[in-house]
Amino acid sequence: MFDLDLFVQGLSIAMTLQNLVFMAIGSLLGIIFSAIPGLTFSTALILLLPLTFGLQPVAAISVLLGVFAGGMTGGSISATLLGIPGNPSAAATVIDGYMLTKKGQGGKALGMSIYSSVFGGIVSLLVLIAVAPLIAKVALKFGPAELFALVLFGLSTIVGLTEGSVIKGLIAGMIGLLISTVGMDPVMGLPRYTFGYAPLMSGIGIMPVMIGAFALPEIINTFLSAKKNKGINNKKEIMKVKASFPTLKEQKETFWLNMKSSLLGTLVGAVPGAGGPIAAFLAYNMAKRNNPKCGTGEIDGVAAPEASNNGVTGGAMITLLTLGIPADSAAAIILGGFLIHGIVPGPLLFKDNGPMVYAIFISMLIINLMVLVLQFGGMKLFIKVLDVPKLNLMTFILAVTIVGSFAMNLSFTDVLIMFVIGVISWFMKRYGFAVIPLILGLVLGGSIEDNFRKAMVLSDGSLSIFVSSPVSLVFILLALLVLLGPTLKPMVTRVFKANA
Repeated sequence: MFDLDLFVQGLSIAMTLQNLVFMAIGSLLGIIFSAIPGLTFSTALILLLPLTFGLQPVAAISVLLGVFAGGMTGGSISATLLGIPGNPSAAATVIDGYMLTKKGQGGKALGMSIYSSVFGGIVSLLVLIAVAPLIAKVALKFGPAELFALVLFGLSTIVGLTEGSVIKGLIAGMIGLLISTVGMDPVMGLPRYTFGYAPLMSGIGIMPVMIGAFALPEIINTFLSAKKNKGINNKKEIMKVKASFPTLKEQKETFWLNMKSSLLGTLVGAVPGAGGPIAAFLAYNMAKRNNPKCGTGEIDGVAAPEASNNGVTGGAMITLLTLGIPADSAAAIILGGFLIHGIVPGPLLFKDNGPMVYAIFISMLIINLMVLVLQFGGMKLFIKVLDVPKLNLMTFILAVTIVGSFAMNLSFTDVLIMFVIGVISWFMKRYGFAVIPLILGLVLGGSIEDNFRKAMVLSDGSLSIFVSSPVSLVFILLALLVLLGPTLKPMVTRVFKANA
């Protein structure tokens, strides 16, 4: 439900000079990092996370949201001009975007990708504003048992976030849960898994783990390969490309396609483990059904995936803000930003920090408009960035990760943790273990333990409290369904084939 008083308060918070500056910085960095094949906006999020520690909460969240929105859009630059997606969410844009560039219509393709991206971002934001308060209002009635079951369901989405073997994903998640238990027991006040090392008494922080897990494996791979990015070969031709804003006719022709794709992306974005690539390809398939010429250089094949993958931004924020469950890796990092500033996303956020929630909504709207202006105004800069050697960038990023890990607590232990987790994550990726489940286990581990213990106290140690509540029972059954789904699916398929 829209609250005018909260909107006015949120507007006064969001429209400060500091917030506007950091929104622009985040949007610009998100576009740049996504424009460079091999880098991702997740890397930019990780680099900015420690730098937000000294900012006001809304400014800190705004710069991260700027990277999120700008990153989703920026991947279309290299996808359209080079035929190489700047991020996985732009993979579907390559198909028609690059064909249009080869036809000499690269400016038209870039213009439509920018327009559709902002269209998708704004539509998903409107859905977020309409739906999130209602979900939060229902979730406010949850007790410890219901919250435990909800977080358990959130952990079960590890299955959807795995890159290969489900078993390996579950193992990674368990490692994350184990890391979350290091430090002082919150109830008994006794040290756990510190091995007598005093700095671990306060636990292992989210930030050094995130920096190590996301940034260091990419740095290690780049240094091991030791191959510099040779840049773009057709630089002279590409430098002449200038994004052209879609004509009124083109906007009318693609309006309903953009609308349907945006809503599809919002829905997919709200499902933990789905994310931008799935949304983009689903929207592209929808566009191809309406226009069979897609694949030969059609503007519809650019509009649909870009509107959909940017619709994911608002969808991901629905589950993050209302339930505290990150839907993808970017949302997990943004959740880390919330927690670093002492803000716990969930239904209580809407009740206790209404003005902040509306400030975030307003910031997301401004960010989308900034992305529109920055993309059209800075296209020449973004094209030049494509020619920067990747090894040079990674050397700079390594320095930033060390400084960032140290800066928050002024602790060399955090730097050590960052390197240890980074090396472990590199080995995990090399042998097919997904890193995101580890982060999800770490982020949600404290919450699941806290609510489990509270529920057990309320029930005098009886586990029946988790099945006596209909809401709790539903979430537990959903969690079991998600976890057992990969095992049950082949069995169900064989049964149907046998009966056919």
